[in-house]
Amino acid sequence: MNSEQIAAALAEFDAAIARETDADTILGALQTLCRQVIGAKLFTTMTVDMVNEVARRAYTSHPEEYPTSGTKPIRYDSWFDIVHKEHKTFVANTIVDISKVFGDHETIWALGCGSVVNIPVVVGGELLGTVNCLDAEQHYTPERVALSKHLELPAKLAFLAAARATKN
Repeated sequence: MNSEQIAAALAEFDAAIARETDADTILGALQTLCRQVIGAKLFTTMTVDMVNEVARRAYTSHPEEYPTSGTKPIRYDSWFDIVHKEHKTFVANTIVDISKVFGDHETIWALGCGSVVNIPVVVGGELLGTVNCLDAEQHYTPERVALSKHLELPAKLAFLAAARATKN
């Protein structure tokens, strides 16, 4: 994806955020942007509640396999260290690597996915959650991971806008 294509995708996302007041629609615009910039067969966002040590799926492209209801406990592992403590993007490009940190790797594989990028959404030093893009094995090349940097600011905006929409 070249810089003109990225600029056009960002402008489309910006226009959607400017007019939308529904959290699912806002996060859907982020999904569209992520698919355009780095690709994602499976897309979810998770919010984090460290007080209660749980994460909640706020949005999903696959509601049957990954519903937005309920929570799951925070696991303190290598993924946690990278995403929660270091606020860095986590990348795994094989299902074997995914299986080391995600217990649902069989579902991920069944959906045709074998690579993942988890982008932390950090505002004011606090991890609000993650943007999770999954695709075929080896999909998230160093070039695509570099392009994912263009998604960090829109992700922050989408999380804040979705939170605002949920309150209203």
